[in-house]
Amino acid sequence: MAYTTGTTSFNLNMNDLIEEAFERCGLELRTGYDFRTAQRSLNILTIEWANRGINLWTVEEGQIPLVTGQISYPLPVDTIDLLSHVVRQGTLQNQIDINISRISEDTYSTIPNKLAVGRPIQVWINRQSGNTSPSANKDYLVGNGSNGNGGISATDTNIQIGPNISDLAATGFIQFDNEIIYYPNVDTTNNYLLNCIRGQNGTTATSHAYSATALVPQLPNINVWPTPNAGGNYTFVYWRLRRIQDAGSGVVINDIPYRFIPPMVSGLAYYLSMKLAGVDPNRVAALKMEYDQQWDLASQEDREKAPVRFVPRNMFYTR
Repeated sequence: MAYTTGTTSFNLNMNDLIEEAFERCGLELRTGYDFRTAQRSLNILTIEWANRGINLWTVEEGQIPLVTGQISYPLPVDTIDLLSHVVRQGTLQNQIDINISRISEDTYSTIPNKLAVGRPIQVWINRQSGNTSPSANKDYLVGNGSNGNGGISATDTNIQIGPNISDLAATGFIQFDNEIIYYPNVDTTNNYLLNCIRGQNGTTATSHAYSATALVPQLPNINVWPTPNAGGNYTFVYWRLRRIQDAGSGVVINDIPYRFIPPMVSGLAYYLSMKLAGVDPNRVAALKMEYDQQWDLASQEDREKAPVRFVPRNMFYTR
């Protein structure tokens, strides 16, 4: 009598996946460089997948406690976009989730008073690159003397930097050492960042020595309007689309569900066929067709299957 295996754990580690892709190109994986070039192509492939649409296994829920008077809040650096979001008031059984509408940069820029206070009802999602760079003027920390001879303590909110801050945005994020700081206002005459909110994006507020280099993190972030009012107890709750994790090495597996193993192998084989010597052009075309077919099959299965629900929104205007 024949028996089934009783297991459903098949997957491909990096070695096996790359070897399978090479074989589909009619070649063999032979050198360390072959592995590295395949690894690089695989990382580019997963970035392409982010551009193809929503990868449901990369949807994650997150929460940001809103602070009185703070407009901008950083998102995790690997955030691609937000799919949905609400403003939550209260906790546990007493919580209430209230709609907050997404608006464009153009709409946000036309709001006359961005410092108006109240319950946030609109959000602009600023999709920055996530990269960090030195400021154009190579700014450095001067401080305000509260941390000895220059520098700042962990509680300072007005921070002087030099030689000038003319290149910095009027509001945004700045980094000293390992701490990210949000600054809502600047004083370009005296080179001060004013009313700073310390310890952003999971970092810890700490003291910094005089002459620490100022870095500018281009964090994806949200800008809410109105600015949260005191006592509102607001939390911005969101569902985000994150990046697929980088390709590893050796025996690790990739950050995909098993259903996407066929398009990943097919896609990597196609990518390799375009740059490896000796691959027949007809095989390249065939690998491209196979990749497109496998992607269509997997992506059509990996979709939201709940019925669509449309809710009308009544708006009233008074004169």
